[in-house]
Amino acid sequence: MAASGKSFLADAGYGEQELDANSALMELDKGLRSGKLGEQCEAVVRFPRLFQKYPFPILINSAFLKLADVFRVGMLGSMASIIPERKNAHHSIRQSLDSHDNVEVEAAIFAAANFSAQSKDFAVGICNKISEMIQGLATPVDLKLKLIPILQHMHHDASLASSSRQLLQQLVTSYPSTKMVIVTLHTFTLLAASSLVDIPKQIQLLLQYLKNDPRKAVKRLAIQDLRLLANKTPHTWSRENIQALCESALNTPYDSLKMGMLSVLSTLSGTIAIKQYFSSAPGAAATTARSFDLVKLAQECCYHNNRGIAAHGVRILTNISASCQEKDLLPLEQDAVFGLEALLVLCSQDDSPGAQATLKITLTCMVKLVKCRPHLSQSVVESLLAQLHSAQDNARILMCHCLAAIAMQLPVLADGMLGDLMDLYKLIGQSATDKKQELLVSLATVIFVSSQKALSTEIKTVIKQQLENASNGWTAYRIARQASRMGNHDMARELYQSLLTQVASEHFYFWLNSLKEFSQAEQCLTGLQEESSSSALSCIAEALKSYHKGIASLTAASTPLNPLSFQCGFVKLRIDLLQAFSQLICTCNSLKTSPPPAIATTIAMTSGNDLQRCGRISNQMKHSMEEFRNLATRYGDLYQSSFDADSATLRNVELQQQSCLLISHAIEALILDPESASFQEYSSNGTAHVESEYERRMMSVFNHVLEEVESLNRKYAPVSYLHTACLCNAVIALLKVPLSFQRYFFQKLQSTSIKLALSPSPRNPAEPIAVQNNQQLALKVEGVVQHGSKPGLFRKIQSVCLNVSSVLQSKSGQDYKIPLDNMTNEMEQRVEPHNDYFSTQFLLNFVILGTHNITVESSVIDSNGIVWKTGPKTTIFVKSLEDPYSQQVRLQQQQQQQGPAPAQQQQQRTAYSRF
Repeated sequence: MAASGKSFLADAGYGEQELDANSALMELDKGLRSGKLGEQCEAVVRFPRLFQKYPFPILINSAFLKLADVFRVGMLGSMASIIPERKNAHHSIRQSLDSHDNVEVEAAIFAAANFSAQSKDFAVGICNKISEMIQGLATPVDLKLKLIPILQHMHHDASLASSSRQLLQQLVTSYPSTKMVIVTLHTFTLLAASSLVDIPKQIQLLLQYLKNDPRKAVKRLAIQDLRLLANKTPHTWSRENIQALCESALNTPYDSLKMGMLSVLSTLSGTIAIKQYFSSAPGAAATTARSFDLVKLAQECCYHNNRGIAAHGVRILTNISASCQEKDLLPLEQDAVFGLEALLVLCSQDDSPGAQATLKITLTCMVKLVKCRPHLSQSVVESLLAQLHSAQDNARILMCHCLAAIAMQLPVLADGMLGDLMDLYKLIGQSATDKKQELLVSLATVIFVSSQKALSTEIKTVIKQQLENASNGWTAYRIARQASRMGNHDMARELYQSLLTQVASEHFYFWLNSLKEFSQAEQCLTGLQEESSSSALSCIAEALKSYHKGIASLTAASTPLNPLSFQCGFVKLRIDLLQAFSQLICTCNSLKTSPPPAIATTIAMTSGNDLQRCGRISNQMKHSMEEFRNLATRYGDLYQSSFDADSATLRNVELQQQSCLLISHAIEALILDPESASFQEYSSNGTAHVESEYERRMMSVFNHVLEEVESLNRKYAPVSYLHTACLCNAVIALLKVPLSFQRYFFQKLQSTSIKLALSPSPRNPAEPIAVQNNQQLALKVEGVVQHGSKPGLFRKIQSVCLNVSSVLQSKSGQDYKIPLDNMTNEMEQRVEPHNDYFSTQFLLNFVILGTHNITVESSVIDSNGIVWKTGPKTTIFVKSLEDPYSQQVRLQQQQQQQGPAPAQQQQQRTAYSRF
């Protein structure tokens, strides 16, 4: 058996031998038909790998049909998303429901549930059948319990949902047993949530069972369904619903039920429902916040001996303080802070998973409270720092993350607090356990965030010493990466330099070397001095030198599997931006080195262009403005191609784009077109949504530059030294903000790619496909969306946009007058992936004889409607040939045109021969 199994797997293409798709499928089919159960199971397990290698519908459908022979109706249910409207499948399921074989009936129920979810026609047709079986006296109760959940999928239209709801209402009344009530109520809830009707009635029904039914199992089910509705439709909860839930929580003697009700209330407290609760209260204006039952419940639970109950209590108080800022909630703020501090002390000393989960909730509430109520930040930070020394290592890591999150929002960590952090860093560095290594990274992150300026020599020395004593290379790299993200490039450069000799791969060496050069380049820019253009030019030149070394190393670090496209694009744009800044400063200096000639005014009057009186600087400024606009467009293209990037990285790219637009606008407003310059569209909306220190400093520079430009606009005729000085100062101010290399530069948390297949396709990619010019080519485009380990972490694909265009490469035959519409093909279609697969067709015309180049490019559209240019781009060649009939007609016409010519020449010769 072992020998036969080995040969079967090897022949199936899972050993050294690689077969094509059909051969591999046939070999797996042999395994399925084997009389040995072990080989059958192994063949089933190998199918997913076959799907990954050949992810195309023809093969997958064939494979599912072969698997269906093994699993019968159950497999049919798994195929519901692929063949939802297949009528013969519908008929098979209906027949199987009447079978006397219990296994077949259960498989039919499974298939009926899946098809009802996918097909409206099947749901409408099967609803009466399911209702009869549920209400039939001959149907066993166990079978009814399996049939009832099918009704949750009867949401395709209002009448179907209404009839299903009436049936469920009868069942919950007629069958009061615990199992029947639980299944019926849950199906009730899922039907209401999917159909989006009668949700308020369902909330009232669940609250009624929660209050009146004495069975704990029913109460737990009611709480579970209420939580589902609170997450999905919080806007449908009225004040009366929340009040009823509060009363039930206040009156229940059971901690488990109280915690479940509090989890529903804590979910609602973070939504619009909390505003409705306070605003719709009778006499709300005169009522203090403490008099509400929800507040009383939260205050009562804040110091409960059950950690979970206490966590929900402080979360409710935090959400109320954050959401209802128009009310006088000072007492509630203090209650929230005291409750959070108590939980912090309790959970930081406990290393159990439950305590760590509660601590995460507590720290999240702290960050949210500080963000909405900045005046509470000092006390919260002090309590965190005080607890750091005595906390467990797991808790310390989480607390450091919390401190970093708070410090990124508000500069609350003073220099005096840095001393406490450094003492703790020295203490932790004496151990080399995994948790200590993680804690070293977390503490270093807090230190980098809290250091608003460059790190002092003492801090850098302490960090490097601890890394040398007790850390491994990975810890040092993570700390260096954090330093690059926070703009501490001097520290990052030294750490990258120390790691160069500790890697075994050539690609890793070049990667670290490129990071070292980039950090060195950004460190050069820290020597910029205000109002000193000469030093700025030298600093930029030094930075460009290091950047060019770095981009060479970065290119060497890339591989076909990891091309580092975003990193290369980001660095190349940074190099071009620095060169554009340098060129602008040189242009501003040219006003001193090359002032306008004496006849400049005459030239301006003659040409009618007033800017000509400024001399050559006017044309240079125009080129500079176009260069910055071009850079802004390229940053926009980089943004659009970064579908998998996190929001902080995208915001960083957006800030670079805005800096280019700012400089181009400043050039236009000060020099090229002061009269028509407008500042309203560039006005800042404040810093309410600032997420990092880097963004805060960049926005501050943007506002300052706009104010300076607006103050000079139209006051002085261009170009004066004040104008050029303003532009130089704007460049220096932008460069003085240390560049932040965000997460996506180092780490790709989400991975999404598209694989395209075109048909017809030639066997040889360089060989063209032959098409007659009087026919249309039906080009079928199939594709598969491939994901990494965390699909949809930042954004999800809603649809795929396919663009097909053709270009005539070489022409054959005579030139004909052909309408312009027939000369080119430019089409676009949007398709929604189904189980990550999509397919569509294009009809293309090739009237002109010759070789055409067809390009198919894909882009994706996320759930917010934003288009992302992810690629890929695929190219095939088509050779347009003249159809036989046209060729025959053309040849006949040529012969007819050439036929009389010899006779005419003969007649002329005869006439001449007479003389």
